[in-house]
Amino acid sequence: MDYLDLGPYPHARGTVRLPGSKSISNRVLLLAALAEGETTISNLLDSDDTRVMLDALAKLGVKYARDGDRCVVQGTRGAFTAKTADLFLGNAGTAVRPLTAALAVNGGDYRVHGVPRMHERPIGDLVDGLRQIGARIDYEANEGYPPLRIRPAALSVEAPITVRGDVSSQFLTALLMALPLVRTKSGTTIVEVDGELISKPYIEITIRLMARFGVTVEREDWRRFTVPSGVRYQSPGSIAVEGDASSASYFLAAGALGGGPVRVVGVGSASIQGDVAFAQALARMGANVAMGEDWIEVRGIGHDHGRLEAIEMDCNLIPDAAMTLAIAALAADGTTRLTHIGSWRVKETDRIAAMATELRKLGASVQEGPDWLAVTPPASARLVPNAAIDTYDDHRMAMCFSLASLIGAPVRINDPKCVAKTFPDYFDRFKTLVAPD
Repeated sequence: MDYLDLGPYPHARGTVRLPGSKSISNRVLLLAALAEGETTISNLLDSDDTRVMLDALAKLGVKYARDGDRCVVQGTRGAFTAKTADLFLGNAGTAVRPLTAALAVNGGDYRVHGVPRMHERPIGDLVDGLRQIGARIDYEANEGYPPLRIRPAALSVEAPITVRGDVSSQFLTALLMALPLVRTKSGTTIVEVDGELISKPYIEITIRLMARFGVTVEREDWRRFTVPSGVRYQSPGSIAVEGDASSASYFLAAGALGGGPVRVVGVGSASIQGDVAFAQALARMGANVAMGEDWIEVRGIGHDHGRLEAIEMDCNLIPDAAMTLAIAALAADGTTRLTHIGSWRVKETDRIAAMATELRKLGASVQEGPDWLAVTPPASARLVPNAAIDTYDDHRMAMCFSLASLIGAPVRINDPKCVAKTFPDYFDRFKTLVAPD
């Protein structure tokens, strides 16, 4: 197995320009593909997840030209030209969920599948929502999970569509993006959320991007969404992808743990991503945080100058960035408790179980529940050196645990190349912050 040894590093400082957001990149690619007109996308993320989306769109007849982080997409005016396709989507939830909905209303015969872990990630709530309007979707193996077979169907919207909100916000995102393509007699379609909606900021991203492409969704208190029907997305001409706020969390935490200052450029107070709230969580732990419209800077206490403060935090609004807080907890006095993270269990791996296992290797005391994690640093305040961290083919596990190298102990990251899913050159960027002066 490949591995990477890191640290221990005495400090972290510098500036990082962030790659494009994965969540925004894949949403914009699909909207541009469905729109009328040509869309020029700048700062598009180059990663495994965006590549599988682009490969799938190409198989569906979408024409595009990519040059670095710039991509020009020719819209299909609401209908993919390829009516049959076999689509491999890796482990990209931001591709498989929205594409499933778009394909279900496209009138073709498609197969959607991915890596083995994708076939363990639930999609039944989305399929149930699409079946309510007549979509024909079959499971090829286990009920409620990919692989899927999607066939042409006569669609009809007779009543509000109901979708669960407590497993993944991507199910609602997928429905919202696909429903404008379905004609109804009333001119609108209603989607109602059953239960509490998690990860609301990601739905806000979806709604704002749909508006950029000319379709306005109205919402009532995150419970009821009204979508125009039988309309066509219109290209905005050009659109820039924000820097990835989830990826920013690793560098911001590096500033808090390694003294800083560390500045990230590409997200800030004007961001549409909920994960920018991670900076406020670091401030609660005692780090010094400054922010402009498109940058955030953190100066920390650093392990040589004092320790952070433990916090208890509801992480419903920052589920991905919350993983980084679990690592920062290793440098805090007391027990840090992260709640409302049940969605971790259905991500690239069961992240609650994985985080607990790997944190214990570093000497932490960890308790876990269905949707919470509590982390207490070693009693000696010293991490176990040279722990070999397994990453479970999960990019965020690898990036999170790299930060342990700033808490006084060397660490080994197994399978570091898994970061290619969203941030192929992450470790190169990280090393620019921790390299000796």
